[in-house]
Amino acid sequence: MARKRVVVVFNPTAGSARNRRFSGVLAELCRLGVTAEVTPTSCRGDAERLVGSLRAADWDAVAVAGGDGTINESVNALHADSPPLAIVPLGTANVAAWEIGLGLRPDRVAAAIASGPATDVHVGRVNGRRFLLMAGLGFDAQVVRDLPPALKRALGKGAYFWQTLATLGAYRYPVFRVEVDGVPFDAVSAVIANGRFYAGRYSCAPAARLADPLLHVCLFERPGTLATLGYAARLLSGRLRPGPGYRVVTGRRISVSAPPGAPVQADGDLAATLPVTVESTGETVRLIHPATPPETGRFRLWTGPA
Repeated sequence: MARKRVVVVFNPTAGSARNRRFSGVLAELCRLGVTAEVTPTSCRGDAERLVGSLRAADWDAVAVAGGDGTINESVNALHADSPPLAIVPLGTANVAAWEIGLGLRPDRVAAAIASGPATDVHVGRVNGRRFLLMAGLGFDAQVVRDLPPALKRALGKGAYFWQTLATLGAYRYPVFRVEVDGVPFDAVSAVIANGRFYAGRYSCAPAARLADPLLHVCLFERPGTLATLGYAARLLSGRLRPGPGYRVVTGRRISVSAPPGAPVQADGDLAATLPVTVESTGETVRLIHPATPPETGRFRLWTGPA
């Protein structure tokens, strides 16, 4: 379908390079004949409030211009009468954009908003709150909790590198009891994946798909700095596969009860503290994605191997 009326909910904290990308998307939407009403956010929670007020009877789509955290807010605001959700990736990792095969090019982003198909995709919940991509506990959640927002704004992805180094020196690697559909496992970290990408275009659950209601629970079982560096090296090189010290199990309901008070992240932002229940209930939201895969052919959007 051709969309003509779009609300763009814009997180203006992006740097100059991302603002240039945003301007390029708006210019391309204008060229395609799309009227885009830009509504900026001013504080945390604004995107959720703004998106929640929109109705499909008034707008053909709502495009969220920001990072994965802003997208998470918007996913939590969607309701039965909402217009479909589109993405303008302006964040640090932009995992959602890579997950749907969107990429970062302004012309491709605008084309998806204007005429890309809208597909029902599954979402998970952490203690009742939705997430689109993943939830995490252990080392990665500690990094997210301790990362200063000002450092993230200043350094982008580099901020995660520095915070990871700082966390390596102080983290104690408590053991988590993770129950997946009632089956217990012990791990020092876990990523509960709804999609296949993590921290950008890296993957710890290559078989996970947004079209599939199953959650893929990535269990990191070995504690310590050397083990963590080893996991990171395998993730970054594309060689993180199940084996000794690392396993992936699937399920619909995951409960973690110990140690109490440990942080939990969802879609890259702090979401809760233990105990938590993470679940997939079959709930879906409508998400706009490109009509064709990227030129590289690397991504297949909804089914099949990556």
